[in-house]
Amino acid sequence: EEYLLEVPDGLKYTQFCYHFQQWREDGDVYMHMDHKAGDKMFVDYAGKKRDIVDPITGEVVSKELFVAILPASQLIYIEATDDQTKESFIRSLERAIRFFGGVTAAIVPDNLKSAVVKANFYEPEINPLLEDFADYYNTAILPARSGKPQDKAHVENAVKICYRRIIAPLRNEIFHSTENLNRAMWRELKKLNEKKLTKMTVSRIELFEEVERRELRSLPAERYPLKYFQDNTLVGFNYHFYLKEDGHYYSAPYLLKGKKVRVIYDDRNVALYHDNIRIWQHRRDRRRGGYTTKTEHMPAKHRFFKEWSPEKFRWWGGNVGEDTLRVVNYLLDSKPHPEQAYRTCMGILNLTNKYPLSVVNQACRSAWNMDWIGFKSIAEEAERIQIAMESAADESQLTLIPADHQNIRGAQYYR
Repeated sequence: EEYLLEVPDGLKYTQFCYHFQQWREDGDVYMHMDHKAGDKMFVDYAGKKRDIVDPITGEVVSKELFVAILPASQLIYIEATDDQTKESFIRSLERAIRFFGGVTAAIVPDNLKSAVVKANFYEPEINPLLEDFADYYNTAILPARSGKPQDKAHVENAVKICYRRIIAPLRNEIFHSTENLNRAMWRELKKLNEKKLTKMTVSRIELFEEVERRELRSLPAERYPLKYFQDNTLVGFNYHFYLKEDGHYYSAPYLLKGKKVRVIYDDRNVALYHDNIRIWQHRRDRRRGGYTTKTEHMPAKHRFFKEWSPEKFRWWGGNVGEDTLRVVNYLLDSKPHPEQAYRTCMGILNLTNKYPLSVVNQACRSAWNMDWIGFKSIAEEAERIQIAMESAADESQLTLIPADHQNIRGAQYYR
């Protein structure tokens, strides 16, 4: 009414409703997308699950149905999996890629938690494990927009086809394991991919071989090593970080003490990252409460201490002299554990920094003869021997001066 007051010759009610309806319908018009061969792989989980029956307990267990499609050739892949966890999702993606025999430039998943940590129209936050998987296979993750089913229309249509051509023919069969269910589905999948497409003279597999296979990127030699992430991990005062899953400690460069790092690990390796740079990679050790320490990560004084060993002390003592070696051997053998004698041996051998080797060796001989072997006794003996040697040297110098000489006036001269 307000509109007609302003525009008396404007549209009447019937025409207004007609044009308004046309405007609304324009919102449901979708653009046709031509997909480049080898460009994208669309993936999704089917809404309906498939049950298997435990052969022993008779328990009915529901399995997820994972579906993937290459839109250019319409080649389809399907499999049953236990759940939608990130580990299961990654393995399903990998099996789909291996089934197709190559990698597309991008993978388009839905916004499930295994793929997207936080949905966002402009910058969705991708699950770190999925990002790492994509890097390994040299592809990209392009999540569909949340609430926009048209973004993944191809895979939703593939799900419908799988219901009709794969799940329906098997509806009366009972399966007792995921492996048996998958074998049966793959048998029907082969028929589906080899069936001629409607209004076309080729099948999905023939179209794939003709236009898409050569466009796919090559596969890595080995399968993706499934990785796990432990963020905001503190490097302790002893320059070790704690891997929670195994209860094991791994060393980090001592300069990272007190800093937070990122840990990425798989079945074989534990990698340490700081500022998005990989610092070190350890072999995984599952000894709970154990320590894995690299000498390179230690400060110089700790590195020196770690390198202590009975063999090193024996070698050092032998270089000083036989008596010193005998003392070192006695100290190492007299303790329940050799490390208990390390500090004593270190103190004795460090006396060579203050006294000549011969003095230290002689002090060890004297201590051995007196049956008083220890750092304090040998240090005191070395000091006594050194003082005695210096006194003897002074006296020997004095004896070189003659008692009578023409240049000495004598006491009578000063009277």
